[in-house]
Amino acid sequence: MQTNFFRQLTKLNLIGDLQLILRQADENSFVLSVLLNNEQCGDKVKNLILPLNLSGTAEELDNGFFENVSVPLQSASGLMVNMESFMKQLEEAQKQSAMEKEKSDKEKKEKEAKEKKYKDAFEKAEELEKDGNYKGAWSALPKVSEYPDYAETIRKKQDEYERHFAPSLFNTESVENIEQKQEQENEEEQEQEQNFQP
Repeated sequence: MQTNFFRQLTKLNLIGDLQLILRQADENSFVLSVLLNNEQCGDKVKNLILPLNLSGTAEELDNGFFENVSVPLQSASGLMVNMESFMKQLEEAQKQSAMEKEKSDKEKKEKEAKEKKYKDAFEKAEELEKDGNYKGAWSALPKVSEYPDYAETIRKKQDEYERHFAPSLFNTESVENIEQKQEQENEEEQEQEQNFQP
């Protein structure tokens, strides 16, 4: 006797294990319990899917089996495949989120470390300036190439320190003489202003 039962099952394209349990209910009828289980699906919700129970005579089960189980089994199969796909995507999203957070934290720590290094170098330069060591202060300043955001501030300090230890090539007078001269000119101007007042 030739049957096409398994060929019909193959056409359903079910993913998972199909479990069939047949019990005799009485002399002429049977109860057939059909359950599709997909072990690949990691979502525990799949355990809420109940078996499909059919009852009837052997002839009724033969004639109506596929028309009664095709749609529910294909729906259950698709649902479990979708649940598994969803779980994998959720897991991947969690990994990506963790990686992004780790990357963000790392960038934040690097930025904080760089800021601290900048502030420390600037403080050291200011301490050397207080001691009158302008060359040392100039050397201690952070490098413009490493801190382009602070380029203007660094260059101003460099210029300020250079005036103390490296006089202009175009001016042969010392920095102290220039400063004294400027003070003298300011005093003279103030005296003249006082003399003109009635």
